[in-house]
Amino acid sequence: MSKNCSAKFLNGRAYTTIAFGLLLALVLGVAGVASAQESTNLKFRGGIGVIPVTGVAANGSATLNVVRGINPAGPWRIADLSADVSYEGRIRIKGRGLLLAAGNGIGTNAGASVFATLFCGAANTATAHSSNRVALDVDGDFRIDEVLSPVPPTSCDTPVLLIRNGAGAGVWFAAGIPELK
Repeated sequence: MSKNCSAKFLNGRAYTTIAFGLLLALVLGVAGVASAQESTNLKFRGGIGVIPVTGVAANGSATLNVVRGINPAGPWRIADLSADVSYEGRIRIKGRGLLLAAGNGIGTNAGASVFATLFCGAANTATAHSSNRVALDVDGDFRIDEVLSPVPPTSCDTPVLLIRNGAGAGVWFAAGIPELK
């Protein structure tokens, strides 16, 4: 290559293109690291509405469907649930159709508000990590997008996600189905 041709290459368009390419690679690399830090730790896809009784003994007494020490509400149904929990404790939930499944208010939201509780650990020693409450829409839809309190550990063994009544004792209405990897 002649000296004249080399100067044109470095001072011309090729030099600008190379510099722009290097800058773009740097920006994308930083963005990739930032998005990896907000990656999802846990996912729940689908929901199970509460069935308040798990059985009836021979003497006629009912066995309540208590989960992680939380009592069940009356029958509720949920059409769909999607939840993601990040390593930093941010929980994003989209719930659809959380409605009463029995009684005179059947098919309504009963004016309820809900909050989410993520339990980590074995049933008898599980730690609870909860969101603030949000009101149910008329059709039972809701969204939660915030950081759980307290922030759960980065490794949440045997996770259980309950959608609970925002009033009173916080009985549970629905549970998330963990997505297994």
